[in-house]
Amino acid sequence: MTGMTINRRELADFLRCSRDRVRPQDVGLPLGPRRRTPGLRREEVAQLAGMSADYYIRLEQARGPQPSPQMLSALARALRLSADERDHLYLLAGHRPPAGHATGDHVSPGLLHLLDQLSATPAQVLSDLGDVLAQNPMARALLGGVCTVSEHGRNVVWRWFTDPAVRGAYPAEEHDHYSRLHVADLRAATGRRAGDLAAARLVERLSEASDEFSALWQLHEVAVRRRTRMRVLHDVIGPVDLDCQVLLAPEGDQRLVLFTPPPGTDTASRLGLLEVVGTEQFTVAG
Repeated sequence: MTGMTINRRELADFLRCSRDRVRPQDVGLPLGPRRRTPGLRREEVAQLAGMSADYYIRLEQARGPQPSPQMLSALARALRLSADERDHLYLLAGHRPPAGHATGDHVSPGLLHLLDQLSATPAQVLSDLGDVLAQNPMARALLGGVCTVSEHGRNVVWRWFTDPAVRGAYPAEEHDHYSRLHVADLRAATGRRAGDLAAARLVERLSEASDEFSALWQLHEVAVRRRTRMRVLHDVIGPVDLDCQVLLAPEGDQRLVLFTPPPGTDTASRLGLLEVVGTEQFTVAG
């Protein structure tokens, strides 16, 4: 069971429209003298997908059993669907789309340019597993730079659960809350990365290194981190409240994180002071 519901009417409509858009010559079929439409016939789609014509016809008639992920993959190939169209097909059929191609550690030049333009706003790019991939100067001044020598030295979840100094930059009464946020977000990422060795390695090492992480992981809480309020105890500008806004990239494995002043606080003026002071006087990694 997938926990999702098949939308038979929309699935049937999408299959019909997709079939009409594929020309016979695109899949190596002859045009023939009796074609009344430019697209494929139902029987041709079934043949290309390796299924019975009756089964496919029932799908286009919004009846019949729910197609399996393997059947949907065959249909996506037969209908020459793009990655976005394939994912839409899976969702209409009541299945989670297959994991897409991960962008990895590469941050696009456009995103790096955007980071440079956000001179007054702390911002950084994270992977879905929590690796810091890029920071602007304000983010380094606010949260500190990261170590990239050790295996998980730049990973915010690893540092949170293994480096007590990191937690010193946050109020003690909020540590439990942040721990659960980190674990629930990582759980969501590992769910999307089924079979990924890097994700499995990170969870394994965290479980070995931290009893707290291991206990929280067993709760199986899942929540993608999109927007939170946080407080940073900064050595230079003092305690500062921030809205943490997470913007997800289309691929889902990278995110741009912005730290902005909440309305009605003095955060903007404190960040202005931090911009003047710069990174040299910052001593506590966040």
